[in-house]
Amino acid sequence: MILKRNAAPCKTLGSAGDVHWCIKRKEGDCCHLFHQQIPPKGLKQMGTLASALTALHMQFSDDLTYLPGMAPPSANQAKFEQGGMQVLSKEDIETLDQCRAMCKMGECPPLLVVFDSCEGFTVEADDQIKDLTIIAEYSGDVDYIKNREHDDCDSMMTLLLARDPSKSLVICPDKRGNIARFISGINNHTLDGKKKQNCKCVRYNVNGECRVILVATRDIAKGEKLYYDYNGYEHEYPTQHFV
Repeated sequence: MILKRNAAPCKTLGSAGDVHWCIKRKEGDCCHLFHQQIPPKGLKQMGTLASALTALHMQFSDDLTYLPGMAPPSANQAKFEQGGMQVLSKEDIETLDQCRAMCKMGECPPLLVVFDSCEGFTVEADDQIKDLTIIAEYSGDVDYIKNREHDDCDSMMTLLLARDPSKSLVICPDKRGNIARFISGINNHTLDGKKKQNCKCVRYNVNGECRVILVATRDIAKGEKLYYDYNGYEHEYPTQHFV
Protein backbone atom coordinates (compact mmCIF):
# COMPACT_ATOMS: atom_id res chain seq x y z
CA MET A 1 0.00 0.00 0.00
CA ILE A 2 1.42 3.37 -1.04
CA LEU A 3 0.57 6.63 0.69
CA LYS A 4 0.35 9.44 -1.83
CA ARG A 5 -0.99 12.98 -1.98
CA ASN A 6 -3.78 13.57 -4.49
CA ALA A 7 -3.40 17.16 -5.68
CA ALA A 8 -6.70 17.29 -7.55
CA PRO A 9 -9.56 19.25 -5.91
CA CYS A 10 -12.17 17.11 -4.18
CA LYS A 11 -15.47 18.23 -5.67
CA THR A 12 -17.69 15.60 -4.10
CA LEU A 13 -17.09 16.40 -0.43
CA GLY A 14 -16.64 19.59 1.55
CA SER A 15 -16.60 23.05 -0.02
CA ALA A 16 -15.33 23.91 -3.50
CA GLY A 17 -11.56 23.92 -3.80
CA ASP A 18 -10.96 21.49 -0.92
CA VAL A 19 -8.28 18.88 -1.46
CA HIS A 20 -8.00 15.38 -0.11
CA TRP A 21 -5.26 12.95 0.71
CA CYS A 22 -5.21 9.32 -0.31
CA ILE A 23 -3.61 5.96 0.32
CA LYS A 24 -3.10 4.20 -3.00
CA ARG A 25 -3.30 0.44 -2.61
CA LYS A 26 -3.03 -0.36 -6.29
CA GLU A 27 -3.78 1.47 -9.52
CA GLY A 28 -7.26 2.96 -9.29
CA ASP A 29 -7.73 2.38 -5.54
CA CYS A 30 -7.44 5.41 -3.27
CA CYS A 31 -7.99 6.18 0.41
CA HIS A 32 -9.16 9.72 1.03
CA LEU A 33 -8.69 11.96 4.06
CA PHE A 34 -10.66 15.18 3.88
CA HIS A 35 -8.98 18.60 4.00
CA GLN A 36 -11.50 21.31 4.81
CA GLN A 37 -12.10 24.40 6.88
CA ILE A 38 -14.00 23.82 10.13
CA PRO A 39 -17.60 24.97 9.61
CA PRO A 40 -20.24 24.82 12.37
CA LYS A 41 -21.07 21.30 11.19
CA GLY A 42 -17.48 20.26 11.86
CA LEU A 43 -17.57 21.79 15.32
CA LYS A 44 -20.74 19.81 16.03
CA GLN A 45 -18.99 16.62 14.96
CA MET A 46 -16.07 17.29 17.30
CA GLY A 47 -18.52 18.18 20.06
CA THR A 48 -20.16 14.74 19.92
CA LEU A 49 -16.74 13.13 20.35
CA ALA A 50 -15.90 15.42 23.27
CA SER A 51 -19.20 14.52 24.98
CA ALA A 52 -18.58 10.79 24.57
CA LEU A 53 -15.04 11.04 25.92
CA THR A 54 -16.29 13.05 28.89
CA ALA A 55 -19.00 10.47 29.63
CA LEU A 56 -16.35 7.74 29.82
CA HIS A 57 -13.90 9.93 31.79
CA MET A 58 -11.40 9.73 28.94
CA GLN A 59 -8.83 12.18 27.63
CA PHE A 60 -8.55 12.81 23.90
CA SER A 61 -5.36 11.50 22.30
CA ASP A 62 -4.47 10.75 18.69
CA ASP A 63 -1.21 9.08 19.73
CA LEU A 64 0.09 5.87 21.21
CA THR A 65 1.05 6.63 24.82
CA TYR A 66 3.56 4.84 27.03
CA LEU A 67 3.16 5.02 30.80
CA PRO A 68 5.28 3.76 33.71
CA GLY A 69 4.33 0.20 34.64
CA MET A 70 3.15 -0.59 31.11
CA ALA A 71 5.05 -1.41 27.92
CA PRO A 72 7.88 1.04 27.10
CA PRO A 73 8.33 2.55 23.61
CA SER A 74 11.19 0.12 23.00
CA ALA A 75 8.70 -2.77 23.17
CA ASN A 76 6.75 -1.52 20.15
CA GLN A 77 9.04 -2.76 17.41
CA ALA A 78 7.60 -4.20 14.22
CA LYS A 79 10.58 -6.54 13.89
CA PHE A 80 9.10 -8.58 16.75
CA GLU A 81 5.93 -9.34 14.71
CA GLN A 82 5.50 -13.01 13.93
CA GLY A 83 5.66 -13.34 10.14
CA GLY A 84 6.66 -9.70 9.68
CA MET A 85 4.60 -6.55 9.13
CA GLN A 86 4.05 -4.45 6.00
CA VAL A 87 6.44 -1.49 5.87
CA LEU A 88 5.49 2.03 4.78
CA SER A 89 8.01 3.94 2.65
CA LYS A 90 9.46 7.33 3.60
CA GLU A 91 7.06 9.07 1.20
CA ASP A 92 4.14 7.12 2.65
CA ILE A 93 5.08 8.10 6.20
CA GLU A 94 5.36 11.79 5.28
CA THR A 95 1.84 11.72 3.87
CA LEU A 96 0.48 9.90 6.91
CA ASP A 97 2.11 12.51 9.15
CA GLN A 98 0.49 15.27 7.09
CA CYS A 99 -2.88 13.57 7.50
CA ARG A 100 -2.37 13.42 11.27
CA ALA A 101 -1.42 17.10 11.32
CA MET A 102 -4.62 17.94 9.46
CA CYS A 103 -6.69 16.05 12.03
CA LYS A 104 -5.00 18.00 14.84
CA MET A 105 -6.26 21.16 13.13
CA GLY A 106 -9.79 19.74 13.07
CA GLU A 107 -9.71 18.70 9.42
CA CYS A 108 -11.16 15.21 9.85
CA PRO A 109 -13.62 12.86 8.14
CA PRO A 110 -17.29 13.79 8.78
CA LEU A 111 -18.18 11.59 11.76
CA LEU A 112 -20.62 11.84 14.66
CA VAL A 113 -20.51 9.89 17.92
CA VAL A 114 -24.10 8.88 18.66
CA PHE A 115 -25.42 7.01 21.71
CA ASP A 116 -27.57 3.98 20.89
CA SER A 117 -29.72 2.45 23.65
CA CYS A 118 -28.81 -1.05 22.46
CA GLU A 119 -25.20 -0.69 21.26
CA GLY A 120 -23.97 2.15 23.45
CA PHE A 121 -21.74 4.77 21.81
CA THR A 122 -21.54 4.36 18.03
CA VAL A 123 -20.04 6.33 15.15
CA GLU A 124 -22.03 7.34 12.08
CA ALA A 125 -21.17 9.21 8.90
CA ASP A 126 -22.29 12.85 8.87
CA ASP A 127 -21.70 13.01 5.12
CA GLN A 128 -20.85 10.56 2.36
CA ILE A 129 -17.53 8.79 2.94
CA LYS A 130 -15.79 7.22 -0.03
CA ASP A 131 -14.45 3.69 -0.23
CA LEU A 132 -10.90 3.42 1.20
CA THR A 133 -11.16 6.65 3.21
CA ILE A 134 -8.80 6.84 6.19
CA ILE A 135 -11.17 6.95 9.17
CA ALA A 136 -8.72 7.21 12.09
CA GLU A 137 -5.57 5.82 13.62
CA TYR A 138 -6.26 3.67 16.68
CA SER A 139 -4.80 5.39 19.74
CA GLY A 140 -4.46 4.79 23.46
CA ASP A 141 -2.08 3.41 26.09
CA VAL A 142 0.26 0.62 24.96
CA ASP A 143 0.60 -2.39 27.25
CA TYR A 144 1.59 -6.04 27.14
CA ILE A 145 -1.27 -8.43 26.38
CA LYS A 146 -0.21 -10.54 29.37
CA ASN A 147 -1.00 -7.58 31.67
CA ARG A 148 -4.52 -7.23 30.25
CA GLU A 149 -5.78 -10.81 30.19
CA HIS A 150 -8.41 -10.05 32.84
CA ASP A 151 -9.04 -6.43 31.87
CA ASP A 152 -12.69 -5.38 31.45
CA CYS A 153 -11.94 -2.80 28.73
CA ASP A 154 -14.07 -3.78 25.72
CA SER A 155 -12.10 -1.83 23.10
CA MET A 156 -8.53 -3.09 23.33
CA MET A 157 -6.84 -3.42 19.94
CA THR A 158 -4.01 -5.80 19.11
CA LEU A 159 -0.90 -3.82 18.15
CA LEU A 160 1.83 -6.47 17.98
CA LEU A 161 1.62 -10.27 17.76
CA ALA A 162 5.18 -11.19 18.66
CA ARG A 163 7.01 -14.44 18.05
CA ASP A 164 7.53 -14.40 21.81
CA PRO A 165 3.95 -14.12 23.21
CA SER A 166 5.23 -12.31 26.30
CA LYS A 167 6.19 -9.40 24.02
CA SER A 168 2.78 -9.08 22.31
CA LEU A 169 1.13 -5.67 22.72
CA VAL A 170 -2.34 -4.13 22.80
CA ILE A 171 -3.66 -0.57 22.56
CA CYS A 172 -5.85 0.22 25.58
CA PRO A 173 -8.22 3.19 25.00
CA ASP A 174 -9.78 3.13 28.45
CA LYS A 175 -8.08 6.32 29.73
CA ARG A 176 -6.94 7.99 26.48
CA GLY A 177 -8.16 7.59 22.91
CA ASN A 178 -9.92 9.06 19.89
CA ILE A 179 -12.99 8.37 17.75
CA ALA A 180 -11.70 4.91 16.79
CA ARG A 181 -12.60 3.84 20.35
CA PHE A 182 -16.31 4.26 19.55
CA ILE A 183 -16.55 2.45 16.19
CA SER A 184 -18.62 -0.71 16.59
CA GLY A 185 -17.54 -4.28 15.97
CA ILE A 186 -19.63 -6.74 13.97
CA ASN A 187 -20.82 -10.17 15.02
CA ASN A 188 -18.56 -12.05 12.61
CA HIS A 189 -20.42 -15.31 13.24
CA THR A 190 -23.48 -14.21 11.25
CA LEU A 191 -24.05 -13.21 7.63
CA ASP A 192 -26.02 -10.14 8.73
CA GLY A 193 -23.09 -9.04 10.86
CA LYS A 194 -20.62 -9.40 8.00
CA LYS A 195 -22.93 -7.46 5.67
CA LYS A 196 -22.81 -4.49 8.06
CA GLN A 197 -19.03 -4.22 7.90
CA ASN A 198 -17.88 -1.05 6.13
CA CYS A 199 -14.43 -0.53 7.72
CA LYS A 200 -11.35 -2.58 8.51
CA CYS A 201 -8.23 -2.30 10.68
CA VAL A 202 -4.80 -2.50 9.06
CA ARG A 203 -1.50 -2.76 10.94
CA TYR A 204 1.68 -1.17 9.54
CA ASN A 205 5.37 -0.85 10.29
CA VAL A 206 5.95 2.92 10.48
CA ASN A 207 9.60 3.80 11.11
CA GLY A 208 9.97 0.47 12.87
CA GLU A 209 6.94 1.08 15.09
CA CYS A 210 3.62 -0.79 14.84
CA ARG A 211 0.58 1.38 14.09
CA VAL A 212 -3.10 0.54 13.47
CA ILE A 213 -5.24 2.43 10.93
CA LEU A 214 -9.00 2.17 10.29
CA VAL A 215 -10.01 2.40 6.62
CA ALA A 216 -13.41 2.37 4.88
CA THR A 217 -13.96 -0.79 2.80
CA ARG A 218 -16.82 0.61 0.72
CA ASP A 219 -18.75 3.83 0.17
CA ILE A 220 -20.55 4.83 3.38
CA ALA A 221 -23.75 6.87 3.15
CA LYS A 222 -24.62 9.80 5.41
CA GLY A 223 -26.35 8.49 8.54
CA GLU A 224 -24.84 5.00 8.23
CA LYS A 225 -23.09 3.55 11.28
CA LEU A 226 -19.49 2.43 11.01
CA TYR A 227 -18.67 -1.23 11.68
CA TYR A 228 -15.52 -3.33 11.44
CA ASP A 229 -14.41 -6.86 12.31
CA TYR A 230 -12.92 -6.21 15.76
CA ASN A 231 -9.47 -7.87 15.92
CA GLY A 232 -10.72 -10.02 13.04
CA TYR A 233 -7.29 -11.00 11.73
CA GLU A 234 -6.75 -13.11 14.85
CA HIS A 235 -10.10 -14.94 14.68
CA GLU A 236 -9.87 -15.40 18.45
CA TYR A 237 -11.95 -12.58 19.96
CA PRO A 238 -15.51 -13.73 20.82
CA THR A 239 -17.97 -11.51 18.93
CA GLN A 240 -21.12 -13.62 19.33
CA HIS A 241 -22.51 -11.08 21.81
CA PHE A 242 -22.07 -8.17 19.40
CA VAL A 243 -25.33 -6.80 17.97
